[in-house]
Amino acid sequence: MASSSSDSFVFGFHPVREALRHRPHEVAEVWIAARQGKRRADIEGLCRRHDIRARNVDPAKLDARAGGGSGVQGTVVHNGFGALVRAAATCAGGGDPDLVVLLEDIQDPRNLGAILRVCEGAGVGRVLVRDRGSAPVGATAVKTSAGAAEYLDVERITNSTNEILRLRDEGFWIYGADAAGTPPWSHDLTGKVVLVLGGESSGLRRRTRDSCDALVGLPMRGRVDSLNVATAASALLYDALRQRLGAAARGSDTD
Repeated sequence: MASSSSDSFVFGFHPVREALRHRPHEVAEVWIAARQGKRRADIEGLCRRHDIRARNVDPAKLDARAGGGSGVQGTVVHNGFGALVRAAATCAGGGDPDLVVLLEDIQDPRNLGAILRVCEGAGVGRVLVRDRGSAPVGATAVKTSAGAAEYLDVERITNSTNEILRLRDEGFWIYGADAAGTPPWSHDLTGKVVLVLGGESSGLRRRTRDSCDALVGLPMRGRVDSLNVATAASALLYDALRQRLGAAARGSDTD
């Protein structure tokens, strides 16, 4: 696979595993020279989960890529594992670090990709994706995002509730998307805000829902009683953006 001069290789079981767990959308492919065993199974399982190509290579090839050593005595210890990691793209102006989206149980990679596209367009600073129960940020999601995933800070997390508590300690207000919630324009979404979105069919997990400071929802005036999660994310995030742009404009008028 061709790589740009700004791409990089990471070596070793733990670095490769962490890249696959926390930023899989940046991993182009994985090289494996290790023998069969638990570590190899772990890496291969993560590659399958995130739809990332895993190449079986001769140990000498990985040795050469790691700097000409044997994998033990060489420049870099690779333990039989390497990964080509794409350089993180930078967006002009960057996202708003005070606007965070947390996703759990988004099982359709096309929905995930569509949400990531909305997040990038609305200037979201970070997207947190609950690892278990969620679609991979793999080829389908990245393609559906129309490349937006490459410009976002996307991180896989293990526990939504723990992450919410951590973010609250940092001063964020947590808003869960729920059909029973009140409209986003009835809340102040101009500060440090986290929008939490649940799965396509089940919505937010109970513990996650109970951990939110408030629930936001969209009034439905037609005959259908709900919207696709990506469509709902678009409406909620763009109302937050409307509020934030308005607040910024009012602030500049007083300068």
